[in-house]
Amino acid sequence: MHAELLVRGLTALLPVLIFLAALVYFDSFKLVTLRMVCLAIAIGGAAACASYPLNGVVLERLAIDFVAYSRYVSPWIEESLKAIILLYLIRSRRVGLLVDGAIVGFAIGTGFALVENIFYLASRPDTHVAVQVIRGFGTAIMHGGATAIYAVVSVALFERRSAGFASIFLPGLVAAATLHSGFNHLLFRPALATVGILLVLPPATYLVFQRSENSLRRWLESDLDSDVQLLEAISSGQFPDSHSGVYLHSLRDRFRGEVLADMLCYLRLHVELALRAKGLLLLRESGIEEPPLDEETHGKLAELDYLERSIGKTGQLALRPLLVATGKDLWQMRLLHQQAGRPA
Repeated sequence: MHAELLVRGLTALLPVLIFLAALVYFDSFKLVTLRMVCLAIAIGGAAACASYPLNGVVLERLAIDFVAYSRYVSPWIEESLKAIILLYLIRSRRVGLLVDGAIVGFAIGTGFALVENIFYLASRPDTHVAVQVIRGFGTAIMHGGATAIYAVVSVALFERRSAGFASIFLPGLVAAATLHSGFNHLLFRPALATVGILLVLPPATYLVFQRSENSLRRWLESDLDSDVQLLEAISSGQFPDSHSGVYLHSLRDRFRGEVLADMLCYLRLHVELALRAKGLLLLRESGIEEPPLDEETHGKLAELDYLERSIGKTGQLALRPLLVATGKDLWQMRLLHQQAGRPA
């Protein structure tokens, strides 16, 4: 009996796993590893396990029937549980690009749907197999797509770094929960719900995925030029006359001379390492095998860590306008740390 439930659950989930595999395959930069995808699926399953007792407790305390609860309350609880995981991944810069967010979000939703489908099959064993498979497929697409949407919206807002915490993470949650609620409104007709989700989510996810990759390429081109110009200014001695040099000089009343010297060294190292990270991304896009990081790069990473401690949080905040420290710029440092096998 348990084996049959698992087979039916996987049958409903198989097209979703194929779609997820396609996202990973078409990711030109190959930034999300297979290990991370599998871990995201497992974490999504754990979130689904946590949602059942939580939904049970909340349902008992609210004076509404199960149908209304499934339409207006449970979507917020379930999407919030998935969002908490992505919130941590985004804020810790383990997910720093829209492409990463789409893949990891879809994987978390897939894991959530797998557990939910198995629970549904176990609680309704007499339901016709076709209905079980159609409903399971629709649920899996909905969970994967909703979480991918949350991730993409949140990564995009975090990239701007101009809004507060709630302004960054709530819009994606509202979008995901609204989609989830709309799907649950149609659950009395599972075929219609599945068709509706299929018409909207896979094409939308693919379009977002393509636009994300194009955005990453544009960022690489523009940021590469600005990094090269800044490094040339520092190396040629023209930095004091540049806008960046004038800004750094304006900080002399706030920081001691030795701290300003460390800040300039930090700026130079950061730009050099940023160029190294962009080089890795370009190699990945071209399908060329990446060479291991050399000892010089390892030494620069260690020196950068030392300078971060030396100038402190205040110094790093003061340098942020020069480093254009958006989500992608901060994330690329983590990419190098991962490549070097160092904690970030």
